[in-house]
Parts: sequence; C-alpha cells; structure tokens
Amino acid sequence: MKNTIALILSFLVMSNMTSTAKSVGDESLEGRWDITVTKGDKKLPSWLEVNHSGIRTLTGSFVADGGSARPVSKINFKDGKLSFHIPPQWDDSDQDLQVEGTLENGKLSGTMITSKGENLTWVGVKAPKLWREKEPVWDKPITLFNGKDLTGWETLGTKKNQWIVEDGALKSPKSGANIRTKNTYNDFKLHIEFRYPKESNSGVYLRGRYEVQVSDSKGMPPLKDYLGAIYGFISPLEMVAKEPGEWQSFDVTLVGRLVTLVGNGKQIIYKQEIPGITGGAMDSNESEPGPIMIQGDHGPVEYRNIILTPAK
Repeated sequence: MKNTIALILSFLVMSNMTSTAKSVGDESLEGRWDITVTKGDKKLPSWLEVNHSGIRTLTGSFVADGGSARPVSKINFKDGKLSFHIPPQWDDSDQDLQVEGTLENGKLSGTMITSKGENLTWVGVKAPKLWREKEPVWDKPITLFNGKDLTGWETLGTKKNQWIVEDGALKSPKSGANIRTKNTYNDFKLHIEFRYPKESNSGVYLRGRYEVQVSDSKGMPPLKDYLGAIYGFISPLEMVAKEPGEWQSFDVTLVGRLVTLVGNGKQIIYKQEIPGITGGAMDSNESEPGPIMIQGDHGPVEYRNIILTPAK
C-alpha cells in the first residue's frame, strides 16, 4: 500500500513539474534565433539562443553586432513576453544591455537599450538547422585573389579603403575597412595564408558570418578568442600559432554548420557545430550563401594564396 501511495505521489509531482516546465520554458521560444536590429537606416545582425535549465529557468547566449557570444543567466518569459539583461562586455562604465520582446506567430520582435543607452528595435526568426543529408561533392578550386589587384573584392562600410596589393599579397597596412569577395558561397573548402606583426588582430569570416580568429597568439592557451578559434564559440584543440612575421595557413571546411579547421598543418577543429553568427558578422541571414570577408579594422595584416573549392 505504501509503495502504491508513493508511486501516486511521485506521478503527481512529475505531472506538476512537467506542467510548470511547459508554462515557463515554452518550447516555441527555446532554440536559436537570427535577429536583425534596426539602428537608424542600418540593419545590424544579432543572435540569441534560449535553453531550459532545470524546470523553472530559461538561460541562453547572446551575440550583439560586435564582441563575442555572452551567456544570459536568466531569460524571463511569461504570456509571450520575454526580457533579459547582460552586463557590459568592454567598458565598466557602460550600462547593462537590456532586451525586451514578444513571441507571436513563431516570430520575435521587441526593443533593446544598448550598453551606450541607445533605444533600438529588433525582429527575430528561428535560425535554420543547415543540416546536410549527404556528404558534399566538390567542384573545381577557385582562386579568389589573383596576387595582382583587388579584382573580385570590395570593401565594406564607410571607412576609407586601405587595402593594397604588394609582392603578391593582399595587405592592410593599418586599421581601416573590412573587405569581402563579390561572389557568395554556400558549402566550401578554403585555403588561406596570412601574416601579421606583433600584437595585431584580424579574422576570416566564413559566409561573412562566422569568424575564424587570426591574432598574435603564440604561447597563449587555445581559447575561444585566440588564433584558430571560431570566435566566441569554438576553441581549437591546441594553439598552433607561429611567431609574428611568419606566414601561416588555415584550411577550413564548412558544410552547413559543421566546421573542420587545419591550422599550420594540424587539425585543431573537427566537424564542430557553429551555433550562430559571431560578432562582426555582415548579416544574420544564415540560410543564404555568403562571401569570404576579411577583417581589416583591428590592425595590420597580409593574406595570400586564397583558394576556395565550392560544393557542387
């Protein structure tokens, strides 16, 4: 009899817990969201992931238009309304980022107050899974940089173009504009070589959305913001950075969200899933093909032998 009563009580408790979980951790909110923020006449990319932690708590991760993915310790969600805040990432004098929104008909929309006090609006759609059912069949390699001029490339934004071609290398001698291929690509293999001076920093953006970190990281631990990382998301298995001033190489394979990276001849990432866009992405339209973008606004850098093999 006692065992029967215990089983009934256990069933009632579990039923109540399940009901509570459904009311608080609504499955339609959980998941990944591609967000577009409106700032005047600009559209800025952003990203949100929502997960349940235990029964009564929603947590997550958030990427603004710059910086790395940041954890969200608690997402409040009730009656279709959500809100959360995140401490400032760069400057302690900044205020918390504050986000509010509404889930309606499978879409999110809302407002945010940035760390600088700007009031902006935003909309969000569920991010695509980008899962491929078959292994890709590779097409012929394409030379993206001809070693002579900027044919096939264009700079981004309002900063003056500082990119030049010298001694067969694509060079950014000082901080300035980012640069991208005019063509866009879906799944591909990419070989690219680079060189930077001491303490410089750059990045190679896959489809213009996912940054492979390029930075002076010799002797550093293999963390999410050092050389060979998918910035803010995936750490390399080991640090393979050479001394500043030496030519180095990446061989990257991107299929859907799965990335494999060989740095300086060593495999440091193998078929890891990239959850979402990284800070500095061109846009948050993850279902679309995108260019190869190279960061030129963080310091001097050189690139050469840029060869892309697209999937058929």
